[in-house]
Amino acid sequence: MNANPDVQLPAVSVIMPVLNEERHLRGAVHAILAQEYAGEMEVVIALGPSTDRTDEIAAELVREDPRVHTVPNPTGRTPAALNAAIKASRHPIVVRVDGHGMLSPNYIATAVRLLQETGAQNVGGIMHAEGENDWEHAVAAAMTSRIGVGNAAFHTGGEAGPAETVYLGVFRREALEQQGGYNEEFIRAQDWELNFRIREAGGLIWFSPELKVSYRPRPSVRALAKQYKDYGRWRHVVARYHSGSINLRYLAPPTAVCAIAAGLVAGAALTPWAFVIPGGYLAAIALGSVPAGKGLPLKARLQIPVALATMHMSWGFGFLTSPKSLARKVIASRRPAVRDSATA
Repeated sequence: MNANPDVQLPAVSVIMPVLNEERHLRGAVHAILAQEYAGEMEVVIALGPSTDRTDEIAAELVREDPRVHTVPNPTGRTPAALNAAIKASRHPIVVRVDGHGMLSPNYIATAVRLLQETGAQNVGGIMHAEGENDWEHAVAAAMTSRIGVGNAAFHTGGEAGPAETVYLGVFRREALEQQGGYNEEFIRAQDWELNFRIREAGGLIWFSPELKVSYRPRPSVRALAKQYKDYGRWRHVVARYHSGSINLRYLAPPTAVCAIAAGLVAGAALTPWAFVIPGGYLAAIALGSVPAGKGLPLKARLQIPVALATMHMSWGFGFLTSPKSLARKVIASRRPAVRDSATA
């Protein structure tokens, strides 16, 4: 809320890339419309070619509230959806939200305050994973533990301060327009890549634990494995695009995959002692899952090691097998066109 009624808060555009989100879309939009924010606000939903009731639900939301608009995204790709929504929006603050993300009640007000206080170009907070069944509870626990994701503050929390990247993000429009929006070659990791370019241009990315977005984990082992394989593949693409953007945390999963594979091969062909490597890994994730599962039902706690192994191995495999053909090297001056809607 606005503590000083004499100060006019900046207008906000919330952009949502959406594809097959019938399960969560209505709740996600309602969480936006119910924000404790006194400034003007609009919601722009970029609709991909969904095969469920997503388009029908979006049309209902448009009819119910004049602040909600839609724009087509025929490719179905997230960065294209984001750029289309940015072009169709018009306010100086741009808030990214996914169709399965639930904003906390004062998220936008807090983010706008942090932009003003820090001078940052983008602020973001915690990806607060919350499950709705035992498997999703297990994945949520894995995604918020250090053994699952290392020291990523937007997963595990931490002190407010400058960051390499943040979850989703609340941007100054001029920062998006300066960078030409999201790079549409990046089907995944487009947030990390955009934030890297903003930082390279001298902009500040700011993390704050005051900001929290509830996130629904993937509903199956297969879906989680695909998600993390894609994360690994596209994080390697970022590393190829931007030298110096990789660190030891990102190299841990591919190193683990190689070590475990070598241990299994050597154990079968040479000496049983080599099985110590995969055995040690299994023991480590089993022990690490104990504090991660505190307070969860037994069935959920028992599935945390499965979630951890799926995340680690899929990310590492994706990183190692990422083909150079995934995205071509772009010319530094090339920028996707994003209209200056704030002054249009």
